[in-house]
Amino acid sequence: MLSIFIQGFLLQASLILALGAQNIFVLNSGLRKQRHLLVAFVSSICDTLLIFIGVLGVATFFVQYPLLKIGLGVVGVAFLLYYGIVKLNEAREGVEISQSSQQVSTVKQTILTSLGFSLLNPHVYLDTVVLIGGYSSKFAFLLERFYFGFGASSFSTIWFFGLALLASLVSRFLNNSKAMRGVSLVSGIILVLLALKLGIDVYGWLTGV
Repeated sequence: MLSIFIQGFLLQASLILALGAQNIFVLNSGLRKQRHLLVAFVSSICDTLLIFIGVLGVATFFVQYPLLKIGLGVVGVAFLLYYGIVKLNEAREGVEISQSSQQVSTVKQTILTSLGFSLLNPHVYLDTVVLIGGYSSKFAFLLERFYFGFGASSFSTIWFFGLALLASLVSRFLNNSKAMRGVSLVSGIILVLLALKLGIDVYGWLTGV
C-alpha cells in the first residue's frame, strides 16, 4: 500500500508544481499574511474533495456534460481576469503589506476568494477528477484507490501549507512598496495570461461541441 500512496503523492506533485492561479493566490496570501493558513486550509480541502471524487469514479462527468465545463470555464476566465487587473492596479498604485490587509478583511471573504481560485478553473477538475481519477482506475480494489487518493491529497496539503508558511517567512524582506509592487506586477501578468490561456481552451471546447 505504501507504493500506491507514493504513486499518488508523486503524481499530484507533478501536477500541482506548475505555476497556476491557485498557487499564486496562496503565495500572495502568505507574502501579505492575509489569513494565509486559512487560505492553505481551504485550498487543501478543495483539492482533497476533488481528488476523492475522481478516485471514486466520477471522472466521466465532464465528458458527459461538456456544457458544464464550458460554463465553468467562462466564469473562470472572468474571475482570473478580474483578479489579474486588481494586481496590475496594485502594481501601478503601490500597496504596502500593512495596508493590504484591508483587501481581504474577513474570514468569509477569504474563504469565498479561496474557493474561487480553487474551483473556478476547469483545469483543476481535469487534473484532479479526470487525470488522477483516471489513473486510479488501474487499481482493482477500492482500498487501493483510497491509498492512491490519500497520497495525492497529502502532497496537496503539504504543498499549500508549506507555500503559505514559506511566503509568510520571507515577507519581512518584501515589506516595502517597491518589492510589493513588483510582486503584484508579476502576479497580475501571470493571472491575465492564465485567463487568456483558459479563454483559448474554452473556445476550443465550444467549437468542439
